[in-house]
Amino acid sequence: MQCDLSASYAQGLDRDDPLRSFGQRFYKPPGTIYMDGNSLGLLSRDAERTLLERLEEWKSLGIGGWLEADPPWFYLGEQLGRLQAPLMGAEPEELVATSSTTVNLHALLAGFYRPEGARRRLVGDSLNFPSDAYALQSQVRLHGLDCAQDLVLVESRDGRTLEEEDIVAAMSEEVAVIVLPSVLYRSGQLLDMGLLTREAHARGCLIGFDCSHSAGALPHRLDDWGVDFAFWCTYKYLNSGPGGIATLYVNRRHFDRLPGLAGWWGCDKARQFDMSLEFTPAASAGSWQVGTISLFSAAPLLGSLALFAEAGMEHVRQKSLDMTEYLIRLVDQELSDAPYHYRVGSPRDGRRRGGHVAVEHDDALRVCAALRARGVVPDFRPPNVVRLAPIALYNTFEEVWQTVQHLKAVIDLGEVENFSRERGAVS
Repeated sequence: MQCDLSASYAQGLDRDDPLRSFGQRFYKPPGTIYMDGNSLGLLSRDAERTLLERLEEWKSLGIGGWLEADPPWFYLGEQLGRLQAPLMGAEPEELVATSSTTVNLHALLAGFYRPEGARRRLVGDSLNFPSDAYALQSQVRLHGLDCAQDLVLVESRDGRTLEEEDIVAAMSEEVAVIVLPSVLYRSGQLLDMGLLTREAHARGCLIGFDCSHSAGALPHRLDDWGVDFAFWCTYKYLNSGPGGIATLYVNRRHFDRLPGLAGWWGCDKARQFDMSLEFTPAASAGSWQVGTISLFSAAPLLGSLALFAEAGMEHVRQKSLDMTEYLIRLVDQELSDAPYHYRVGSPRDGRRRGGHVAVEHDDALRVCAALRARGVVPDFRPPNVVRLAPIALYNTFEEVWQTVQHLKAVIDLGEVENFSRERGAVS
């Protein structure tokens, strides 16, 4: 299908956008086109307000804020879980905001990965974010097992995507737990979580998903799919800020499972200050909390989640799909031939795509540097991906169109030649 290449066409799409007013509620770095919301979402005025309110509560209430604040700090992790439940297709008590993503993965595996007899293997994938792979490796070693034998990483056929049938083929009788990304961080491929969960359970395996690249970008049905556990960060599409609190999900059928890393913040709230040396777990996902909530990394999420409730997740997903499809068509029509040689590395079927597009180029690192010099903020992912995420709540179709013109210009004008081939500390 051909796409209208004019700026006026993009402007018309923006005029018809039902979410167009939400962009005014975000702080955009001056003079930039921000296309990196899949790495760090922008600050909204709503999130700023709820952070400042928590500072005022600390100022005026002191320790009284644990029970007298609104909402009380003591229950804030559970409250943030309840607010995310509609986005994730879960019951409110199945979610809790706590800690960080990798720490939550460790905590979940400490409770779910219990190798017994022949079932001792962990299954992951070769394209997952490295932090998850490090956690899987260390969990295998903690049980005195051998990663070469007991950690199975499903390989990609094309270096971009995973085939569900290959994942299912790895679900042998020796597998105890499977941990996969919902959306692959490079290519943006969206896995079929429902299918994979059904196949895992049919073979006696437990399965969990890292939803860091899907939470806030698309609707979920964790309960309907029967997922055993899940975890995600909130600083990408959910816009909670750098180092923002993470969230975990435990299906209610596992509420009787003792956490492997118990801590007092996971106690039954009614018993927590009994100071008993006997752990009484909360009868919810809250039992998987370990340490005291970090109030100021959690506070912005209150405001951000209110934005999502107002906008509606279905509307967010539809605009996200429209924007990424528009970007893909523009790249295909304007940038695929010589001298540009850009390629789309993301699934073209929107049902298989998350919220970002992998634009591939042999000189992607320097393309990213040249874009930043022009005020476009992408990110680079090795070996050849310019990752672009038009965010439904604050990006426009015209910004997508402008980004494509900048991708074209850095080649036309030879601007990539002005930058080093060496990667900086953060890319």
